Amino acid sequence: MSFHKSDSRTPLAPTEYTRNAFKLNANAGKPPLPQRPVQQDQELSNFGPKTRESRLSSAALSRQRLKMSLKQGGPPPALSSGAAVMTTSLSATSLDQQKIPTVVTVYDSEKKNGNRNNASISQPKFIRSDMADVPVQQAAGSTLPLVLARKKGGDDGEDGNYNPFEHRKVEHPTSDLETFMHLLKGSLGSGILAMPMAFANAGLWFGLVGTLAVGALCTYCVHILVKCAHILCRRRKIPMMGFADVAEQAFLDGPPSLNKWSRFIRFMVNTFLVIDLLGCCCIYLVFVATNLEQVVGVYMETAISVRLWIVIVSAPLVFMCLVRNLKFLTPFSMIANVLMFVGIVITFVYMFSDLPAPNERAGIVSPVQWPLFFGTVIFALEGIGVVMSLENDMKNPKHFIGCPSVLNLGMGLVISLYTLVGFFGFLKYGPDTEASITLNLPLEDKLAQSVKLMIAIAIFFTFTLQFYVPVSILWKGIESKISAGRQNICEYALRVSLVILCCGIAVALPNLGPFISLIGAVCLSTLGMIVPATIELAVYNEDPGYGRFKWRLWKNSGLILFGIVGFVTGTYVSIREFQAEFNGGHVGDEH
Repeated sequence: MSFHKSDSRTPLAPTEYTRNAFKLNANAGKPPLPQRPVQQDQELSNFGPKTRESRLSSAALSRQRLKMSLKQGGPPPALSSGAAVMTTSLSATSLDQQKIPTVVTVYDSEKKNGNRNNASISQPKFIRSDMADVPVQQAAGSTLPLVLARKKGGDDGEDGNYNPFEHRKVEHPTSDLETFMHLLKGSLGSGILAMPMAFANAGLWFGLVGTLAVGALCTYCVHILVKCAHILCRRRKIPMMGFADVAEQAFLDGPPSLNKWSRFIRFMVNTFLVIDLLGCCCIYLVFVATNLEQVVGVYMETAISVRLWIVIVSAPLVFMCLVRNLKFLTPFSMIANVLMFVGIVITFVYMFSDLPAPNERAGIVSPVQWPLFFGTVIFALEGIGVVMSLENDMKNPKHFIGCPSVLNLGMGLVISLYTLVGFFGFLKYGPDTEASITLNLPLEDKLAQSVKLMIAIAIFFTFTLQFYVPVSILWKGIESKISAGRQNICEYALRVSLVILCCGIAVALPNLGPFISLIGAVCLSTLGMIVPATIELAVYNEDPGYGRFKWRLWKNSGLILFGIVGFVTGTYVSIREFQAEFNGGHVGDEH
């Protein structure tokens, strides 16, 4: 049906109809006007006999005009005010529905899409909304706000070209040299002083090969973690991630069976980080107290036990750890670095003097002691807790991994130094090697006493810096549950409680050697090997896959198995070593 002008059977021109429609629009919804001309009344007669007797409603007129315009193939005429508001509202609602994604908590079945690969491509994935600049919507199963993300692979061109490094906003990015120095500082700690004891639990030649192998393995696992972080950042358009962020996002991005464990893996990573760092604080207390006991014991007739020294050392730390701004701790860090460097250099002078022949030392010891070696080396070498922070602050993050790279050069130097100290320290002192090489220095020698005091003071100041990270993790988890008026006193209470907790653990277990091995076996075998391997399995599950013959699956399964064996055996032997030292012996003495 077409609209005609009166009885002439000639269609209305679009411009003429639009002009007349505009007049009708202007008059719609207003008081009656004077009698219209006959010409206009004849035009209105085409809409039906009822409209000749009364005015048309704006909505009805809008529908008629739209219908006529579609019939004639011309552009839609202007809408009346009521229809315009209605259409705009509907359009806005439609756009909002398209822009704001909907959280989906279940995945399509594989049967619906034909096969596993098709199902995985069509299934929605989750990302952290606070990093992706999209509206926040909550969903169960994760500690983070979750939203529906783009499909993996990216149908639009921007997904494949997204460079997360260009979207990072770092106020003071670090150069490659600065990152290299920070990596050395984070990895070269008190663990280097325990390396001779690690060789004593392995043997001179087995310790040499084992240290190089474990060091290479730790470095490779760091490569896995950082590479998976880069893949997830590109895939989900997130500029940067922390260690726990990478673990959680990998599980959300991996197989559907892992999605529900994303909250658990984040909790586990943060928990082991806290245990590791608080365990290091306990070791620092034992280390400082043991060195002070040796030095002061030379000049005092009445000996003070190590446990009492731990309490004495902890008292000033209670007040120092109340400092919440790292800026005020920077001078202590500088003092600690200088004292540690000077102390290690002097220790090397003692260590390299009058070395015996290598054949005078055992090349390999009883396998019962190997877990202690594994735990100590992992404790000394593993710096995976600081890796993501260093990479996130780099000016050129691509230079962190690869060959050559900041990570390879830095860890290569660290492994070489640790191997050197362990080899020659055990060669020098043999079976009498102590948990810290400084404890083997002559008691009456003034220079040796100054070395013990310098390193003890350096470790004492390092305690406050090491303490800062676990406090931050714990406080962020409980801050939102505390009213604003009570947050200051609650944070101070948390800090004091943690210092007292570290003091109590150190007093209960004042044995430095097995303590170091226990922390390395429990925490760092998990964070340094098991978690990175699991993350890679989740990230590579669908794209690009596990490779030919599923070599990535077999490789990571081996890493996970090795980490589990180290975890179980290291924990067991460390506990046995605690018991043996309380009884005045060592594990493996019967052999």
